[in-house]
Amino acid sequence: MLNDYEEFSESQLKIIKKYVTSTSSHIFCLRNLPEVIKGALFSRYSRSSLGLRSLLLKEFILNEETAFSSISGQKDEENDNELEDQSVAIKKAQNFYDRILDGYGDDSIGELGGAHLAIENVSMIAAKVIEDSRIGGSPLEKSTRYIYFDQKYEGEYLFFREPILMTSAYRDHYVDTCNHLFEVYGKLIPPLTEQMEKDFPKEHDVSKVAYTAALRAKVLDCLRGLLPASALTNMGVYGNGRFFETLIQKLNCHNLSELQEIARTSHQELSKVIPSFVRRADLSHKHQNTYAEFHDKMNEELHLMSEQYTSAIQPLNQPMVRLVNSDPDSPVKVASALLFNQSNCGLMELQEMCRTLPKEDLSRIFEGASALRQNRRHKSPRALEHAEFTFEIVADYGIYRDLQRHRTLTQERQLLSCDLGYYIPKEILDTEMEKDYREAMDRAKATYDEIAGELPEEAQYVVPMAYNIHWYFHINLRSLQWMCELRSSPAGHPMYRYVAQEMAKQVSHTFPEFERFFKFVDYDGYELGRLGQEIRTVEKMKQ
Repeated sequence: MLNDYEEFSESQLKIIKKYVTSTSSHIFCLRNLPEVIKGALFSRYSRSSLGLRSLLLKEFILNEETAFSSISGQKDEENDNELEDQSVAIKKAQNFYDRILDGYGDDSIGELGGAHLAIENVSMIAAKVIEDSRIGGSPLEKSTRYIYFDQKYEGEYLFFREPILMTSAYRDHYVDTCNHLFEVYGKLIPPLTEQMEKDFPKEHDVSKVAYTAALRAKVLDCLRGLLPASALTNMGVYGNGRFFETLIQKLNCHNLSELQEIARTSHQELSKVIPSFVRRADLSHKHQNTYAEFHDKMNEELHLMSEQYTSAIQPLNQPMVRLVNSDPDSPVKVASALLFNQSNCGLMELQEMCRTLPKEDLSRIFEGASALRQNRRHKSPRALEHAEFTFEIVADYGIYRDLQRHRTLTQERQLLSCDLGYYIPKEILDTEMEKDYREAMDRAKATYDEIAGELPEEAQYVVPMAYNIHWYFHINLRSLQWMCELRSSPAGHPMYRYVAQEMAKQVSHTFPEFERFFKFVDYDGYELGRLGQEIRTVEKMKQ
């Protein structure tokens, strides 16, 4: 039955049912509506006494100013002619939608509409910059584990020809070095596959499909370090309007021309589907101009101060994972937060009480919050977010790419370089393949060194993924628990498994009472780690 305050005629119900999953339930979904209508509808909803179905009918469907039928793609039933293109209709009705979305003066209105954006043939550097904007967006990137990257298009390997480099004196060295990295990558696939088949022969009870997939993942995990950061990748990004507006504003201000072009093209395409949400990221808009001014001046000031104050500090030059900062009061804060919603006490008073408790009693509180977890998908209480940690990490760029995607953390990285050494997989060490691998790395470093003196940011494109990068993570215990348990799983890359294991170990060493929260961190080693996952995938396909 409809809500008491909503009454519709039969003809109205016939119209409404096209756009909602239920005309009777008090809980329902919208459907068959473009993002601009959904966003404006929900914006108006927050300031209306009407139910959403009534609001949709009276202020949108029956309102000529909204150009509803054109935007929603409906046909004129009388003459059966196709109505105007949605983008044209949206443009005509833009003032109406902008007025609603602007009317409340709240940036969160931009979170009520979204879009799916495909971003193809961009460098791995660009993909990481896009993924830095982690709140409100959900990116998925082409995998180096399941896809061979040695394909050619019209006789050329697929890497980004950076415009400044391609018009500089470094052009030939840049192109030749990238080509060589791809050639060695492709050259080593057959011998490494053959070696892996000998080292890890297929067992009789393992399907050929699962074994082949696991073997391929292992081979490509080993060889991905040869891929330059210029290697082209594809991304699918779903985000709300606020996410895309912020992302485009940032990309517009980036020093690399590739990112600036991605910003312009993304804005152009998103303006066809969610124009009201991204208009403030237009290069001519005052919001974009003031942000750019702030961004440029801030970075100029910080660069000058960095040159003034940091010259005497010795740079890091070796791989590492180290816990830099933590709060000694973390156990008290977590314990009191765990008790908070089970009591009627003040948080300050709970903290004072927990400081007086013996360690055994604190352990009982932590045990109560952790003992019954049956797998890593059983999320711990948000009380764990009261403990925070800062890790500093030097590891290869491939590892960074895997770990950077976690959304609930603060992370910053330094520029890619060839100054911190590189990782070589143990499967390649002491084999005939090692010579080719090392020569490719050394050649890339020589080209990087040549370019970096004049163009340090553009020089990043020639850096292979095996070279180490320096970054930090600032993360709370709850998010760290998820990251370490997920990234230490047997199917993971062995090196990011090591980083995840090491972060869990260091926190557990500093705070032994927190070790129980890393219950599903897997510290074992696995030679053909992906095999178990591939077997499960094959079994599911048979069902």
